Parts: sequence; structure tokens; C-alpha cells
Amino acid sequence: MVRRGEVYWVNLDPTVVTEIKKTRPALVVSPDDMNAALPRVIVAPITSKGQPLGCRPEVVLDGKSARILLDQVHCVDKKRLAGKLGEIELALWHPVLLEMLA
Repeated sequence: MVRRGEVYWVNLDPTVVTEIKKTRPALVVSPDDMNAALPRVIVAPITSKGQPLGCRPEVVLDGKSARILLDQVHCVDKKRLAGKLGEIELALWHPVLLEMLA
């Protein structure tokens, strides 16, 4: 089962204008009960580039500095998920997501 906090390769194409493109790592932000019941998950793309903003927590993924783009969350079908890359601790990104949605 896909779990909150896990990172997968996700195919985000096709995209429109300024949306983040291509297959890239993405963090699963949807709750586990939703992930178990539905064929979709909510993900936040991860990039090693991009403008630093308060809504983009910096983390280390696979030994590299990266940003979670919580300002670009997507709802995607689980068929878009490829290989699992790892996990990111909830404490590093969840408070920022809650603040954004408050």
C-alpha cells in the first residue's frame, strides 16, 4: 500500500504552462485511509532546483538537497507511480502543509 510520507517516481505529464513537468520524485501527502480506499493519491513534486519559498521545505533525498513543492500538489492515479525512492519524515514537511491549508 502507498503511504503518506513515501516518495515515488511520478509521471506528471501532460502539463500546462508553468506546471512542473516530466517524471520526477514526488512525496505522497494524502492520508493513509484515503490511499487505501481510492485509486488516486495526492502528491507534491520534489525538485533539486526551484525558488526557495516558505511553502517549499528543504530536505535531503537520495543524498542530495531538494525542495518539496507543496505549492504544486497534484491528485494522480496510482498508475502514474513508478519506483519507490524512500520516505521523508512527517515532521519535516507536514507542519508547512497544514499552515498552507489553514
